[in-house]
Amino acid sequence: MPIFTSAGPIPEWCELRGFDIVDLEPGQTHRYERLAPKEKLIVGQGACRVRVGAGEHDAPAGAQFDLTNDHEPFAVVEVREPATMIRMAGTWGDDLGGAGIFGVRVSDEPHDRGDPVAYPKQTDFDAHYHDCDEYWIVFAGRGTAVSEGRPYEVGPGDCVATGMGHHHDFPTVTEPVQAVFFETTLEGRKRRGHLWAHTHGDAEPRAGRV
Repeated sequence: MPIFTSAGPIPEWCELRGFDIVDLEPGQTHRYERLAPKEKLIVGQGACRVRVGAGEHDAPAGAQFDLTNDHEPFAVVEVREPATMIRMAGTWGDDLGGAGIFGVRVSDEPHDRGDPVAYPKQTDFDAHYHDCDEYWIVFAGRGTAVSEGRPYEVGPGDCVATGMGHHHDFPTVTEPVQAVFFETTLEGRKRRGHLWAHTHGDAEPRAGRV
């Protein structure tokens, strides 16, 4: 079951052990209580100012911050434009794949560099795998995600968890999607980025991570 929400349940194999999505308006602030040894905060949209430990930072859309000290808190101390904040908490290692924001839209002429698939596609998103687990947290829009060859209808608040070596894709959307991606601890050959069988060799999926 690779789909879950912040209410869980979360599969035991996941290094991501919790997440939340907080929408804030100008004039509001927000303080996070620690959930796990490691945490990451990404600004999905808007603009704000964030306190990380003893320091403060301007945080436009796409900004991300990490906590590794058990005693440091995250806090949003000022909201300059309506903001969506995505916080992730877990037990991942130090050598990570990557993280950020991505969008998925209908394409007039769908095409991509990914591995071939048997299902219909209306986006340019590519079917790929990783040398790590990956999590997609949707905060806007709706569509169909494919993980391990199975389609799942997803929308705001859903997390798609794909274990290392399993292909995943975002072939269709009914509303333009905005989401966070988080690639956790690198394993195996420890290659970063999207991997395709036709370019990088056959995937070696972890059978228990489904």
